[in-house]
Parts: sequence; structure tokens; C-alpha cells
Amino acid sequence: MKTMKTQPVKLLKCIIWLAACIPLGRLVWLGLHDDLSANPIEFIERSTGTWALVFLLICLSITPIRLMTNHAWLIQVRRLLGLWMFAYASLHVITYVWLDFSFVLSDMVKDVAKHPRIFVGFVAYMLTIPLAVTSNSYAIKRLKSNWKKLHQLVYVVAILAVIHFLWLVKKDITEPLYYAVLLVILFSIRIYFNYKKNLKFA
Repeated sequence: MKTMKTQPVKLLKCIIWLAACIPLGRLVWLGLHDDLSANPIEFIERSTGTWALVFLLICLSITPIRLMTNHAWLIQVRRLLGLWMFAYASLHVITYVWLDFSFVLSDMVKDVAKHPRIFVGFVAYMLTIPLAVTSNSYAIKRLKSNWKKLHQLVYVVAILAVIHFLWLVKKDITEPLYYAVLLVILFSIRIYFNYKKNLKFA
């Protein structure tokens, strides 16, 4: 029975690793062939930021899928998805700090103060740091019930990330709206099951 549960988890983790490396490999390939569009820095920022948001939403979808299907083993891949989200978010920020502003702090501070979308994105990233740092068994044991409370910050991060994307797009907001709608759906599923649970024990 244990083997039957372990096998799909291992397989799914392999699939996640493979899928997560593809966008990064694509950027490297395009960079080596000088094919990162007319504005390569913006291209890298947009790509890494989008994939960070994609992994974040996939991570948030694990619990709703578990609630609807009773496949509790899916929880075992949530940490990996969250860490890949943080990896792409870090690449997104590094591109901004390094390639866009060459580590010039004063210019970055001015840009953050001038553009609310940058400030919102910066706050979202800062909130992911404690989540990534505590995404391990040791932190779970040490923090106990506080670990769950801390990791509820992921909902705030998701909202801020979607707002960041919406404000970033100047003309066609279709793509960020898709993410916003998906986030609302995921929240709605969780709220529904929480309501159902509270109703059961009322």
C-alpha cells in the first residue's frame, strides 16, 4: 500500500522538475542564440515573473483539488511547487536588480517609489522569503501551529502578485485577468469547503 502511494508522488515530482526546467532552459537557449526579442531584459523579467505566478497558482490549487478528489497524497508535492515558485520569483527580482538597475540602490528606490506596481511586486517577493526559508521539516517541527499561520501569507502573496501583473500590463489585460479569475475560483472552492465543514460541526 505504501509503494502504491509513493510511486505517483515520485512520478509527479519528476514531472514537476522537468516542467519547471523547461522555461529556464528556453531562456538559456534563446540567450545563447541572441533571440530574446528586441528588449531582452524585459523578456526575461516577463517570463520569470509569469512562471513564478503560474507555479504559485498551481501550488494553491493542490488543496482545492485534494478537497474535491480526496487525493491527500497530492499535498506531498506542494512544497516542491512552492520552492519552484520562489526560484522563478527570485530570478525575476535578480533580473530587475542586476540587469535592469545594475545594483544601484538609489535608482531602484526611486523606481519603487514612483511605480506602485513595482512596490506591490517587491512586497509580494519579500513575503515569499520566510515561506521558502521555513519550507522544511525542521521548521514545521519548530514552529508547530505557527507554521500553518505563517504559510497563510501565501494567499496575500497571490493577491499581490496578480495585482502586480495587472498593473504591469499597459494595454491588453486579458492574460492577468485569467490569473485573477483562477485565483478567485481557487479561493471560492476553499471557502465553500470551509463553510461546509463548519456547517457539519455546528
